[in-house]
Amino acid sequence: MPAGGTHTRGPVRLRPLAGLLTALLVAQSGTRISAIAIPWFVLVTTGSATQTGLVAFCEMGPYVAIKAFAGPLVDRVGPRRVSWVADVVSAAAASLIPLLHAEGVLSFGTLLALVAVIGAVRSPGDLAKEVMIPEAAERGRVPLERATGLEGVVERLSGTVGPAAGGALVGLVGPMAGLGVNAACFALGSLVVAVALPRGMGCPQGHTAEEGGGDGGTETGYWHSFRQGLAFLRAEPLLLTLCAMIGVTNLLDAACAAVFVPVWAKESGHGPAAIGLVWAAFSIAAAVGSLVAAAVAHRLPRRPVFFLGWLVTGAPRFLVLASGAPLWVVAVVLGIGGLGGGFINPIIGAVTYERIPPEMVGRVRGIAQALAWVGIPLGGLLGGAAVAGVGLGPVLVAAGAVYFLTTHLAGLRPEWREMDAHRGKGRAAPARPAAPADATHVR
Repeated sequence: MPAGGTHTRGPVRLRPLAGLLTALLVAQSGTRISAIAIPWFVLVTTGSATQTGLVAFCEMGPYVAIKAFAGPLVDRVGPRRVSWVADVVSAAAASLIPLLHAEGVLSFGTLLALVAVIGAVRSPGDLAKEVMIPEAAERGRVPLERATGLEGVVERLSGTVGPAAGGALVGLVGPMAGLGVNAACFALGSLVVAVALPRGMGCPQGHTAEEGGGDGGTETGYWHSFRQGLAFLRAEPLLLTLCAMIGVTNLLDAACAAVFVPVWAKESGHGPAAIGLVWAAFSIAAAVGSLVAAAVAHRLPRRPVFFLGWLVTGAPRFLVLASGAPLWVVAVVLGIGGLGGGFINPIIGAVTYERIPPEMVGRVRGIAQALAWVGIPLGGLLGGAAVAGVGLGPVLVAAGAVYFLTTHLAGLRPEWREMDAHRGKGRAAPARPAAPADATHVR
């Protein structure tokens, strides 16, 4: 493969990209099912909202913390192997919950431990699948925006189908059935990765992980690799600004999903059905937006599309909830927001993959995503405290204002002019041989 380019020789192979997207869809749908089944199980068996929130924190806390440190492992061992092993371990941990419950030996502490294991191994597994997206796109000669757009479609579909399936399963046959399906999804995902993805997938320059290809052919220690990834990210103002901006918006999004919308549904009298309606409108429209982005985003100027997407998906969502508008108006505004939001992640993915050398994608993306996700476990806690302190309306207006300022004041920074700098050049060229451990890595 030419450095920084795309595959120009050999047949077009769409099987790796199709297999990878299938594995993502299956695994993420299973995760969405468990996100309904586990909290509902805890709520109906303990009656404690505090313990329900603790279970959610025990999954997302390890997920975010480990993602920061999983990158060197993914780069060194190889993303295909990491993805396969992570899905197998997740399937085993998820299947233990209904099995131990059936035997009457599932304590709350054991449940927390198993949920923490699932979150911990999901983190490198998800990262490994993401790392393989650029190579799968190159093998199929698919533009990066199209591949990341399809990845966005998969994410939005799993966010729509998973909760619907999870709610139906929990309602009809109970939460343990949902956890059984979650385990089956992880097992199926590992099988798809093993069958559809060629060996050595994701290892740069055609080397296998055992040959040292995960580090440009140079053997380095874990912490050396981690420092390389951190130094690279520090030397990339555009990527750092993206991480900071998304970190704030993710915190507000988490607060909106966990607290603001449920409290709005209760106080407005619309009830729990309204929660499903408005998020279904958002998710379906976001899937459509991602699909359109997959088709046309590679022809559009990135910067205006990116910030227009933030404009319609951010502040209006909070302000319409605060306005007391009818339910159908709220659903329409969130639907429009989802449509605009569908264009954001494909652009972020393309910019990221273009700027990071292939052998460093795991460690750099792992650190970057951890920075961007660090507020998610805290979103519900901070949102709940704010609503309890000053009420829902003022908090929604303040959150909308912060969202708008974060996404648009940041856009005035000069590094955003670099969004199209590497466009059309494929992935970044492989990095030069590693510098001494304490040196700053500069491309």
